[in-house]
Amino acid sequence: MGMANIQRAAIVTGAGNGLGAAFAEALAEVGTAVIVNNRRHPDRPDSAEAVAETIRALGHTAVADGHAVDAAGAGQAIVDHALTEFGRLDVLVLNAGISGPAMKVGDGETALDEVMAINFRSAVNLVEASLPALRESPSGRIVFVASTGGLHGVRGRAAYAASKGAMIGWALSLADELRRTAIRVNVLTPYAATKMTARPDRSPDPRTDPKSTGPVLAWLCSSELDRTGEIWIAGAGHMRAARAMESETAAIDPAGMDKIAERLAAMPRPRFYPGGEAAFADFYSETLESES
Repeated sequence: MGMANIQRAAIVTGAGNGLGAAFAEALAEVGTAVIVNNRRHPDRPDSAEAVAETIRALGHTAVADGHAVDAAGAGQAIVDHALTEFGRLDVLVLNAGISGPAMKVGDGETALDEVMAINFRSAVNLVEASLPALRESPSGRIVFVASTGGLHGVRGRAAYAASKGAMIGWALSLADELRRTAIRVNVLTPYAATKMTARPDRSPDPRTDPKSTGPVLAWLCSSELDRTGEIWIAGAGHMRAARAMESETAAIDPAGMDKIAERLAAMPRPRFYPGGEAAFADFYSETLESES
């Protein structure tokens, strides 16, 4: 049976430390009951329970969950845990992820299958499991925690970049599909000092503490938010928007391709779209206009 008087409940995956812990704490601070998920290791302290205890010590509501997100049936199990504890689910924050080995394409095993399973497929499974409950919420929210590597690529981290690119594409598609519902879907790409970004030869800039991204995450999960299908970058107490864009259209000229490409690569008259269908429709419309 769920706890009494829970007005809003969330799942945050990969929340045993770093960004996930900061996200769980930020949600708890605004009154959201949180399932703090992090895979449990028998030979290590329970990091999810430690974060949940910290949140409860501040007078908020949090319960630890030790499922590994990539385990068979984990998505449904985590959602069921939230419904059992809180009786509802309003927010899903998909933060769990690994960076994979630092190897260039063509220069060794990139661990693509493992990285995709944890970073991307587990997120898909959790979304599928959570949608029935999120549809019952008056303001369901899904936040995919991706990376600008999914937008621009990351030298030496091709598997990681691919997983985050897949996450972004899937999130934007989902946002388009759910646009007429009360569920809002957005992407957060944080810049923060974490175990994943740590370097033994360099001390992290204190401005990049993961907690600096918490307010943006809390905003994206708030019931008042009415934005969807967007990508937001946050770090060091600042934020900015990101999106794919296309230039104006030009007729193909086999004899002058380099000249055409140089002009279009400068992105004259850039435009943005809520989905691939809209992008094609605009491209096709400009093509017809140029021929008339």
